[in-house]
Amino acid sequence: MTALLRLVVVLLLSLAAVVAVSAQAQGNLRVALQLEPPNLDPTSGAAVAIDEVVYATIFEGLVRADTDGSIRPLLAESWTVSSDGLVHDFKLRGGVRFHDGRPLTEDDVIFSLLRISAKTSSNAQAQAFSRIAAVTSPAPGRVRIRLKAPDANFLTLLTLGDAVIVPRHAAKTLATDPIGTGPFRFADWRRGSDITLVRNPNYWGKPARLARLTFRFIADPSAAYAAVKAGDIDLFPDYPAPETFGQLRSDPRLKLTVGPTEGEVILSMNQRQGPLANLAVRRAIAHALDRRAIIDGAMFGYGVPIGSHFPPQSPDYIDLTGRYPHDVEAGRRLLAEAGYADGFTLRLKLPPQSYARRTGEIIAAQLAKLKIKVRIQNLEWPGWLDEVFARHDYDLTIVNHAEPFDYDIYGRTGYYFGYDSPAYRALLARLQTARDPATRHGLLAEIQRTLADDAVNGFLFQFPRLGVQDARLQDVWINTPNQAIDFATVSFGGAAGGDDASSDKSIASGGWGIPALLLLLIGVAAALWRFGLPYVASRLGSFAMTLVAATVVIFALIQVVPGDPAAYMMGLGATPQAIAALHAELGLTGSVPERYLAWVGGMLHGDFGISYVYRVPVAGLLADRFALSLPLAGLATALSILVGVSAGYWAALRRGSAVDVVISWLARLGIALPSFWLAMLLVLLFAVGLGWVEAGGFPGWSAGTGPALRALALPMVALALPQAAILARVTRASLLETLDEDYVRTARAKGLGRARAAFRHALPNALGPVLTVLGLQFPFLLAGGAIIENIFFLPGLGRLVIQAIAQRDLIVVQSVVVVLVAVTVLVSLLIDMLAAAIDPRLREGERR
Repeated sequence: MTALLRLVVVLLLSLAAVVAVSAQAQGNLRVALQLEPPNLDPTSGAAVAIDEVVYATIFEGLVRADTDGSIRPLLAESWTVSSDGLVHDFKLRGGVRFHDGRPLTEDDVIFSLLRISAKTSSNAQAQAFSRIAAVTSPAPGRVRIRLKAPDANFLTLLTLGDAVIVPRHAAKTLATDPIGTGPFRFADWRRGSDITLVRNPNYWGKPARLARLTFRFIADPSAAYAAVKAGDIDLFPDYPAPETFGQLRSDPRLKLTVGPTEGEVILSMNQRQGPLANLAVRRAIAHALDRRAIIDGAMFGYGVPIGSHFPPQSPDYIDLTGRYPHDVEAGRRLLAEAGYADGFTLRLKLPPQSYARRTGEIIAAQLAKLKIKVRIQNLEWPGWLDEVFARHDYDLTIVNHAEPFDYDIYGRTGYYFGYDSPAYRALLARLQTARDPATRHGLLAEIQRTLADDAVNGFLFQFPRLGVQDARLQDVWINTPNQAIDFATVSFGGAAGGDDASSDKSIASGGWGIPALLLLLIGVAAALWRFGLPYVASRLGSFAMTLVAATVVIFALIQVVPGDPAAYMMGLGATPQAIAALHAELGLTGSVPERYLAWVGGMLHGDFGISYVYRVPVAGLLADRFALSLPLAGLATALSILVGVSAGYWAALRRGSAVDVVISWLARLGIALPSFWLAMLLVLLFAVGLGWVEAGGFPGWSAGTGPALRALALPMVALALPQAAILARVTRASLLETLDEDYVRTARAKGLGRARAAFRHALPNALGPVLTVLGLQFPFLLAGGAIIENIFFLPGLGRLVIQAIAQRDLIVVQSVVVVLVAVTVLVSLLIDMLAAAIDPRLREGERR
């Protein structure tokens, strides 16, 4: 017991020694984003989060939109357009190389454009790029694009992140290992935590002024506020907490910007079937929407009402907010005329952004006045992309359409809200061939009126860009037509970043395997020496049998019970070929025994499969998360032992005194105190108020033991104190019972003092119940602190399993569950051995 307390004290003193906060190197920019991208290939998928990280940093296109929307050269230094608008000739810039050193050629450009315009393309703009008829190279360094029909918007289309140029030789690995031509190159991705880019020293243009970019993912508004106030973030271009935006204005360290964006927040309606296919119903819903109440309630007054899918800052914008004024009675009349006077029920599926969640609650209340019952279902981002965007399994959703000039989505057949209007498509066709500004202005006005008249969606408000940045930052290009920041021009106070910081990817969890194996071998040897081979063999046999039984149950629940997990993961719209491929990946082929043995055999070799969402080995994900969660759980356990056992011991020793009363009431308070509330108080006091530690995030052990332990300090305390309160009460009750035993009274009668008798004789025998509680606490601390990990935006094991469940990544779920069961059983085994070491009668009972 004394040795354990010494160890705990050493750990806590080491932690306290590293509280000083190191200064942020001015060559490193820490950027916060709300969403983590599902992958890093901007030409595959529809997630804006991908572009926010990789567009104009890692990847570049032929051309790019300037701040005023004009087109400027990028990888193409010049171009010409034929008089009929069908042929675009580009002259490629010379001396451009990809990050792996290979030169950019016309073959890469041809491959990239044909790849995104192919029939099998998963590009979000694939339908728009299907206008490409051919891509050829008439001469070295030149590329010719021939269109099927004239398109006046084609150059604008090429400015999107969907049209970046990728290397032909590395296209298959872009999702996890992106290689581009941009001013930054990929360094590391600690999934669930951050993505790091470093300066490209061989960039063809002017080198970036920053040495390193670190993108951290903070979706929770409270965590965002704490991170900004604590100085953990240098730039939050889309600050998710408008309710606290005004509070930040008084901070001289910060600069705040409020600007327009190309984003239109809409209440999307699935018009394929049911009541929403009826125009009168959609118009009734439009009348029920109170835009000003939505903006005030969800965005705290920030945002501009819109009446169609068009940004108010555009010179072609017309104000249609009066087309459907807020009029509940008008909405009820329209519903009655459509045959829905008694209302109906709709499913509202919401993405994770705070604006969507808040807006959804307000709209549900507004539609209830029309007797429309709204059932809200919150989704994680990959789930939203799958269920809503890909499979159209929804009635209503709320999302910010951030892409510029995206009114063309209403002309796409099969788009997720199912609007099908030949008249609207005819307008788009006329716009594609129109080059005269006056003609285009008239067509764009007619496009806006058509969308409003058809009440295609509930048009809510223009999404504001609430930017928060370090006041020293200069040249931050925030209000852009394509939602991307030109980080190459950013600097702190005009100074270029220090070191080049072009190191390769770091591995946060590396080096844990050999020490863990040595500790295991030492533990087995000590157990054999202390207990003997028969006892240890029996306990290990019980451990193995329990673990085998657990794997059978997990396997049966996930892979054998009725239902197809592959079809569930991929969705109802998946092709049989895709489901068959996932069957093979999940190990769902062959007989049940063969599948079980293959699964267990893979785990024994360290192969847990490939994550369905991240497309990386699950073993690597688990290793990264254990590198955080295991030390955090260990430190929290050590602190809870030091505080809880000590408090319980002194309370029992001074039963009935003021010390006992105070400790007992503090223990009751600690048990009743929610750990998440304690966590928020700790953040406000020590991170925001005093600035001693960061408000959240984890730099990884590669950053050094000091920074890593400093990041774990507040989460450790938040997890440990409630558990310490439980230990204090258990220790006090058990020790009081033991103090009344005959052998303790005998020791006192022989002249041993009360304190020495309690410590030498009573306490060791009172630790049995304490060890039992510890055996239950450690697995909880390892994976049960998901809420704490979310508050401190830590990439831990609990957060991983919650994300995997929400994202339907069953491969990760079953792997985490197996590992947690193994840890729980192992801890139980260790607790049994410790109890046997304290009480030899337990070993004797085992032998009998």
